[in-house]
Amino acid sequence: MGARIVKPGLATTVQDLGRPGYFHLGIPLGGAMDRLALRAANLLVGNPEDAAGLEAVFVGPEIQFTSDTVIAVTGGDMPIKIDGEEQPGWTSIAVRAGQTLSFGFLKTGARIYIAFAGGIDVPLALGSRSTYVIGALGGLNGRALRADDELPIGSPAVAAHVHRSLPEPLRRGPGRSATLRVLPGLYWHRINEASQASFFEDDWKVAPEADRMGYRFRGGRPLGFVEREQPFGAGSDPSNIVDSCYPYGSIQVPGGTEPIILHRDAVSGGGYFMIGTVISADMDLIGQMQPNTPTRFVKVTMEEALAARRERAGLLEQIRSALN
Repeated sequence: MGARIVKPGLATTVQDLGRPGYFHLGIPLGGAMDRLALRAANLLVGNPEDAAGLEAVFVGPEIQFTSDTVIAVTGGDMPIKIDGEEQPGWTSIAVRAGQTLSFGFLKTGARIYIAFAGGIDVPLALGSRSTYVIGALGGLNGRALRADDELPIGSPAVAAHVHRSLPEPLRRGPGRSATLRVLPGLYWHRINEASQASFFEDDWKVAPEADRMGYRFRGGRPLGFVEREQPFGAGSDPSNIVDSCYPYGSIQVPGGTEPIILHRDAVSGGGYFMIGTVISADMDLIGQMQPNTPTRFVKVTMEEALAARRERAGLLEQIRSALN
């Protein structure tokens, strides 16, 4: 079973839920930027939630099927077409050998996820099929898809239901603006009180430099630092620290000017201070933000962050119940 890539789209890669357990070796978790969207796509076609699918950014691929299968497309709003006929999103769709999947222009969001009944059957690399392009690891030969690539599709464990659809209220769609909840970090004391307030007061926008490693933001006031004596092992810029570990979602601010949220393929440590960390419940949302998306950061407590994680887990349970 398989499919042929006619046009690869833009930065289309094989992704699953990532490869935990290697961050201490400098190998990031990776996996889908919008994990909820990939989970939903897999559930729609009867796959395990962690099965490998495709992640496409801004421009969808064109794929010709060489065998019958069932697919589902979730994530951003991008018109789905089978042989030119438009199809619904967040719905399982039967396709036949010889038919072609293509996409229209992206309307909202940034990334779509394509699941195939049986999943994409590329070899496991450190327990995951996710593509880590910078490390040439996983996916299809460790890289983004190219024209004429043959995509192997596994055999479904169960027969996939066709025309199964996720109810609209359970589809967490991207908005025109974003609010990201932030837990202040270990280096919060490095900026003065005025900047601690302005970071959360200011309006920011996603910069063009936004990818799987991180999202840069512009528009807010530069941060002011508390004076210090330069520590041994740290750079001379006030934003430099002695090298430290970076958790996922860390917000580093090189030079105190443009915050960068580290995402799925980010490095595991470095020498820039972290103003805080975006909570786990909001990380998927970042993956659907386009350049110039207006953004506000909101300060939360650990209790509020944990409550948001429970709410997120509850949404996933609702999706499972709706599709099982």
